[in-house]
Amino acid sequence: MKYFFLSAAVGIAISAGGQNWTKQYDHVDQCICGLSVVGKGDKHGYVDKDGKLVVPLIYDEAMAFSERYAAVKQDGKWGYLDSTGKLAIPLQFNDAMSFHTNRAVVNNGSGYGFIDTAGKVIIPFQYENALSFSEELAAVNKNGLWGYVNLNGKEVIAFTFSFAGSFMEGQAKVLGGGKWLVIDKTGKKISEAE
Repeated sequence: MKYFFLSAAVGIAISAGGQNWTKQYDHVDQCICGLSVVGKGDKHGYVDKDGKLVVPLIYDEAMAFSERYAAVKQDGKWGYLDSTGKLAIPLQFNDAMSFHTNRAVVNNGSGYGFIDTAGKVIIPFQYENALSFSEELAAVNKNGLWGYVNLNGKEVIAFTFSFAGSFMEGQAKVLGGGKWLVIDKTGKKISEAE
């Protein structure tokens, strides 16, 4: 029994001491894909679960990992790191969001589009704004109006809204005709939003 208490005390001491590394950073995010975003001053990098610095604090902005990739910004351009901390998609975009359904929203300076995890453009840079995919649909803005496209970039809900949100549980909140509405995945009004 005393060995149990001794091993428990050692375990507590190790786990308590193991977190001292966090004090050297201004912020430490949750560990995802084995790496956590850390920041000091205006620079960001990534550490492993033990606090070992894997990616130096060289980025101006850094996002948490999503689907094994993390968006990072340096010198005004965004790219993506893979789960080993290596730059997998070069720093080339004016704006970037996290991957969802193996697609990420990026802006190349002429508009928003979507790339795959290899960095290949799969939906052209033709939108004024865009949200990430959710439930295989993405809200996109063209000519001042919002609509929805599917994973292949095909318009599935017409561009008729002043704003459109992401789908959750088959429903999305949109602004149409001066009213907030809830629509289904076919674009049909379910109710007025509260």
